[in-house]
Amino acid sequence: MDDPILNIEEREAINSGRWFSSLSPSLRHDILRCAYVKRCKDGDLIAARGDAPEEWMACAKGAVRVSSTSLSGKQITFTYVEPGIWFGDVAILDGDRRTHDVYAHGDTSILCVAKADFQKILSQHVEFYEAMLRLQARRIRQLFGLVEDLNTLPLRSRLAKQLLHLARSYGVQSLTHGEEIRIGLHLAQEELAQLLGASRQRVNQELKAMEREEAIRIEPGGLVIRNREALLHISEADH
Repeated sequence: MDDPILNIEEREAINSGRWFSSLSPSLRHDILRCAYVKRCKDGDLIAARGDAPEEWMACAKGAVRVSSTSLSGKQITFTYVEPGIWFGDVAILDGDRRTHDVYAHGDTSILCVAKADFQKILSQHVEFYEAMLRLQARRIRQLFGLVEDLNTLPLRSRLAKQLLHLARSYGVQSLTHGEEIRIGLHLAQEELAQLLGASRQRVNQELKAMEREEAIRIEPGGLVIRNREALLHISEADH
């Protein structure tokens, strides 16, 4: 039977989240006091497009894939939510239905706050309104940045930026090669391509080019960042 409370690793991920850690101790306490844990296996559906919003959630372990399927049946991945990040609040705030499908990627733990408790906390903490505004503003900035990159950067640069982001979020320092960082989130090249809005073939070509340049290493178990500075240089190229 699943443990209904966060373990030490999961609690640390929640408490160290940039947004959550900025809240007052009393607000953090009230959120955690009414929260409960769901543990999911790889591929489990957490929320479906069109669902009525019932919960506000945070990733405590693993990753959450936010995606949708086009009319032609093509799957589009928008982002992977990492540990410490909260999500699912937009539909609760505007009262509309969920706009995307949300799946567990790997073994994943989700911290949940019921809609009624979310609204109760809003009524009790003026600070919570201001915190939610900051959270939405940060997402809008990120969205504008993604749109700008999509329209101004070649795939090679966008791929490098994505790999650097994954290394920051899921990087595991090598014990034998000090400069190398293994990306702990296991993404197939098809999944990486969906995230970038590109074909698997093009992403494969760019990854192999980066491997020849010794910026990364492609292994059966995933990707290893060999030279972060080289990747950073690629990410900043605009032509």
